[in-house]
Amino acid sequence: MNSITWKQVAAWRARRHGLHTLRPATEATTVVSELCGVHAQLMSSAGLTLHARLDGFAADEVDRLLWQERALVKTWCMRGTLHLLPAAEYPMWQAGLDTYEHYRKPVWLRNFHITAEEQDQLLDAVHAALDGQVLTREQLADAAARSSGNPAIGDRLRESWGAHLKPASFQGRLLFGPNDGQKVRFARPDQWLAAGEAPANPLPEIATRFLNAHGPATREDFARWWGVTPAEGAKILAGTGARQAELDGQSWWVSDLDGLRDAEPVRGVRLLPAFDQYVVAATRHAEHFLRGGSTGLIYRPQGWLSAVVLVDAMFAGIWRHQRKGKRLVVEVEPFDALSAKAKKGVEAEVDRLVDHLGGTPEIVWT
Repeated sequence: MNSITWKQVAAWRARRHGLHTLRPATEATTVVSELCGVHAQLMSSAGLTLHARLDGFAADEVDRLLWQERALVKTWCMRGTLHLLPAAEYPMWQAGLDTYEHYRKPVWLRNFHITAEEQDQLLDAVHAALDGQVLTREQLADAAARSSGNPAIGDRLRESWGAHLKPASFQGRLLFGPNDGQKVRFARPDQWLAAGEAPANPLPEIATRFLNAHGPATREDFARWWGVTPAEGAKILAGTGARQAELDGQSWWVSDLDGLRDAEPVRGVRLLPAFDQYVVAATRHAEHFLRGGSTGLIYRPQGWLSAVVLVDAMFAGIWRHQRKGKRLVVEVEPFDALSAKAKKGVEAEVDRLVDHLGGTPEIVWT
């Protein structure tokens, strides 16, 4: 079997994540596509994920792409996690999400105190309630209760964490619309977006895209990312036509073995925000990307991922920022001592961050 090294993996993956050079801000939607979506648990982090890869990306550009151009969509996606996706690719992703079955299983229904019949009623009610309207959660709950004649449906939709909204998103019944102040709103995809055709068998395409960005990967890596069992993940990967290579005595799926072997090392510094896709991709093997420190400083309890100082494609520290009056204070915590060149790289990245967010820069080294 072909063998590969972690040095090759870091070089190839960093390039696939667009961390070797800055691209024009006009390529934002292309970057979202290449990353298989951008985490949107924190919208500020989603914007910074794009800023880390794009030159001159404005702080309000994500909102413009979402709500004015509708070139991006925000929805619950793989693993039930909020993502930004290209609107043109929404039919493919939604067709893949429509294969999810976990919310149909008895254990899920029991845990969320709903029957299969009630869930079907809820999904139909959400679809009907959003006809021609963009609604807040409270408005959606009221309208769904009225359209179904069942007040319990409204109660379900008001529950925290959006447990009953996620199945509706997987089925293509809703996605996010523009906020009403601090309140999120929802719209119907078939009315918010231009019509598109979904592939008959989307999972091989989705798995191939995953490998093109986040590979090489074991079946467990893919299964965790997509939110299925390892056995299901292996079956999907087997349908991609990808090759396999040996790494750490295991078999890894690779979409571009020749390119991986030939990838030049990535040099330079990037300040990656919380939940950046490059950090997400390394979740199960992050120790191979560490330059000092420990994985526990990055992968925190309750699923929190720290903002990372990336030096030469490696995790070299963590950072955070806050606004204090007119100052933008950036606290940098290297895992080990940084070289003078790396420190200058951090300073240059802070200057770029100020161009993006505004303010007067102040770096605090800890």
